Amino acid sequence: MNLSEPLPSDFAEPLARAGGRLDLFSRRVIWYPEVSSTSDIAGSLAERGAAEGLVVAANMQSAGRGRLGRTWASPPGAGLYVSVLLRPPRLVLPMVTIAAGVAVAQGVEAATGLRAQLKWPNDVCVGPRKLAGVLAEANTSTPDCASGPYVILGFGINVLTAAYPPDVALRATSLEGELGRHVDRGLVFVECLSALAQRYSDLTHGGTADVIAAWRGRAATTLRRRVRFETAGTHLEGVAEDVDETGALLVRTASATIRVTSGEVSWL
Repeated sequence: MNLSEPLPSDFAEPLARAGGRLDLFSRRVIWYPEVSSTSDIAGSLAERGAAEGLVVAANMQSAGRGRLGRTWASPPGAGLYVSVLLRPPRLVLPMVTIAAGVAVAQGVEAATGLRAQLKWPNDVCVGPRKLAGVLAEANTSTPDCASGPYVILGFGINVLTAAYPPDVALRATSLEGELGRHVDRGLVFVECLSALAQRYSDLTHGGTADVIAAWRGRAATTLRRRVRFETAGTHLEGVAEDVDETGALLVRTASATIRVTSGEVSWL
């Protein structure tokens, strides 16, 4: 059984200084030295009625996960491994991942000065290498859960240069690897939560267009590129043109423009 511990001082101090900037994410922050997955813990607490804004963070994960069932390498002390509980209106559910990607990129830049790019739907990159990932897991049909529908939004950020598995090391980067200096994990943590609070507020108060505009501004290097994707069991290629108002990727093929809402997309 995993037992939580007090938030380490290098996280607690910037959290206290942030004050109202964290909005709903200042209410309850739980820290674990080690867990299987922060999202699993956040989901379990959501089922038991935890309030929106719950934050679960850990020093390492033994079974962190990414999109399409992939694992997320989570070496001890090498990154930020965080999940938050949201209870958004159904209308904005499809945009949560897009908003979170923007927030993580903005938080990283605010804390370190490093400008990261975005690649649909959930990659935060520096050049061709992945710096961070976002995974939104929605539970919208919970007949046995009195607390109602919810979303667990997890994000992982590579902070230190670490001994990642060979297949990960080829396509991953880290904040310290890019900057060549020490990075304050607690400050990155707080700035990402602050940016996420703002972008989530945008979504829930009619500011979806602002979120999309911010996403486009960081996706300039990945849009207008050829991609390969699958739809209805058929593999197609086209040019990634844009995202629409629901966060779907618009791909122009030889015969039509197709909305891609899920599945694997490979940039060519």
